[in-house]
Amino acid sequence: MTTTVDLVPGLLTTRDAIAAAYGCGKYQGIEPANDAGKVFVYSDPSAGEEYGYTFDGRAEDDEFGPLYLYTGAGANGDQVPSGRNGSLLTHVEKGRELHLFVAAGKLPGSDTTAQRYIGQMVLDPIKPYVVRRGPGQDHKMRNVLVFRMRVAEGTTPAWTEADKLPAAVTSSIQILDPEESLPEPVPLPKQTGAKAKKSEEHSTAETVANIPAGQRKVLRREGALVKAFRAHLAAAGHTSHSFQITIAGEPGALTPDLYDETDHVLYEAKGQTTRPNVRMAIGQLADYRRHIPNPENLRVAVLLPSEPTDDVKALLSEQQVHLVYRTEDGFAGWPLA
Repeated sequence: MTTTVDLVPGLLTTRDAIAAAYGCGKYQGIEPANDAGKVFVYSDPSAGEEYGYTFDGRAEDDEFGPLYLYTGAGANGDQVPSGRNGSLLTHVEKGRELHLFVAAGKLPGSDTTAQRYIGQMVLDPIKPYVVRRGPGQDHKMRNVLVFRMRVAEGTTPAWTEADKLPAAVTSSIQILDPEESLPEPVPLPKQTGAKAKKSEEHSTAETVANIPAGQRKVLRREGALVKAFRAHLAAAGHTSHSFQITIAGEPGALTPDLYDETDHVLYEAKGQTTRPNVRMAIGQLADYRRHIPNPENLRVAVLLPSEPTDDVKALLSEQQVHLVYRTEDGFAGWPLA
C-alpha cells in the first residue's frame, strides 16, 4: 500500500518508506522515481572509507555557497555519465527534483539503516561533476564521478557537523586527466517538491547559489584554454596530465590544471588575464609544487588566454613563475626558456 512521506529537511526515514511513497527502487545509491518526477540520492560516506577514498560529504563553502559532493554509481571499473549516473546528471533538463539523504546509523533494534533527509538539491550548473581516482570494490584504481550538489532555492538543508567531508587518512598522489571542458548549463527547474522547516528549527538560512552567467563563461574559457594547450603539447610530442593530491588530515583533494611530464612543468590556467587571477595562480602553484615529485627541479607557469600587462609580467618574473599565453598563431612563451 502506498504511504505518504513529507519531505521535510531533518526527517528520519527509510529507503522502504521512500520507495513505497514514490515508486522508486531501494537498493542503489541513485534511485530515479520517474512517475513522481524525482531522483533520490542516498549518500553513505562510510562506504567509500572502506575502500580507501572519502569523496562524499559537505565540502567547504565556495564563493557560490554550500556544496555537497557525492560519488556516482559503479562498483568496479571507470564510472560513466550514463545509466543511474545519467539520471542524476540530466535531472534538471528532464524537470526532475533531486533529493538528498545521508545514512544516519541503524534504527534501534533493527539492521535497517536510517536515512536523514538533507533537503532538495540541484547539480551545480557550471561543473556538475569532477573526475577523481579511487579504488573499486576489486581494489583496482579507476575513475569515479564525484557529483557537485547545490542547495535548491528555498531549501534550508538539515546539515550537521558529521556531514562535513572527512579528512584523508594518508597522503597520496595519483595521475589524473585534466578537466578540459564543461557541459553547457541548462535552466533550473522550479523547486516545489519539499517542505521548508520552520525558521526556529534552523537558525542559518541557505539558498541555491546564483552563479552569474559571466562566471560560467570564464570557467568555460579556462577549460577550453587547457584543452587547446594540451593539444599544442601533444603536437610537439609531449605527454601531459594532471594530479590528484590528497593530504593526510585534510578533506578533499588538490587538482592542478596541467602537468607537462616531458619538460617537468606544472601549469595553472586562468580564464581571465587580470592581476587578481594571476595572483591567485601564483599562490596555487606555490602550494601545488610542494607535493609534486622531484619538486627541486620543477618549473611552474601560469597559462593565460592573452598577454598580461608589463607589471604583471614583472610580478611573475620576480616570483620565478613562467608565463605562457594564447596568441592568434598558438602560444607565446613556450617552449619555456
